[in-house]
Amino acid sequence: EFFRHQLGLSGGIDSAVVCELAVRALGREHVLALMMPYATSSPESLADAVLMAEKLGIRTEEVQITPAVDAFLASIPEDELLRRGNIMARTRMVYLYDISARDGRLVAGTSNKTELLLGYGTIFGDMASAINPIGDLYKTQVRGLARHLGIPERIIVKVPSADLWQGQSDEADLGFSYGEVDLLLYMMLEKRMDRTAVLSEGVPAIFYDRVRKMVVRNQYKRMMPVIAKISGRTPGIDFRYARDWQEIK
Repeated sequence: EFFRHQLGLSGGIDSAVVCELAVRALGREHVLALMMPYATSSPESLADAVLMAEKLGIRTEEVQITPAVDAFLASIPEDELLRRGNIMARTRMVYLYDISARDGRLVAGTSNKTELLLGYGTIFGDMASAINPIGDLYKTQVRGLARHLGIPERIIVKVPSADLWQGQSDEADLGFSYGEVDLLLYMMLEKRMDRTAVLSEGVPAIFYDRVRKMVVRNQYKRMMPVIAKISGRTPGIDFRYARDWQEIK
């Protein structure tokens, strides 16, 4: 029932890796890639998405999101780039889930661990999915996996970008490189090092404090909506055990 998947194939490394993994796990006939460019999207991004789809021999659909996005953007000032970017991300997810309903497919997510921890993504936009194969891999680990899987080199080495507006890049938005922040996040999470221990490794205090604040502040993006507990069995709190589903007839 859940062997057919689809994803948004952007031309970036994350969606390329997820697409490759899906094909290897399910077979190319069970994977659909949607390419959803906007009017200002980089032509190179679409070309790289096509390159990846042709490499894998999968079915694709191209959806032009410009008319739908522009209907929203008409009321949003041009200098409010974050709001405009969120509209694009959520519009893409609307198309993904509509086609998912049309075909009976699961939506595969493409957010990596670094993005999820930092909250660098749009809640109910590009962060929405039914399954996420790379959600526990840091960006630098995704790069390593991409090389192992044989992803085209030009996709691996290109500047990471959500392609939400012309000239946009992830690392420029964040103010630091993925290599720098992945090492810090690894020390904080996997090694469970406290502030003193991390700073003793030469990490600047201002960098540590900023990243920690981002991780804490964006916890809500990594959770389902908070439910006020009133009854004895509350969805998502204590009604979530595997045996519960076996008992329901």
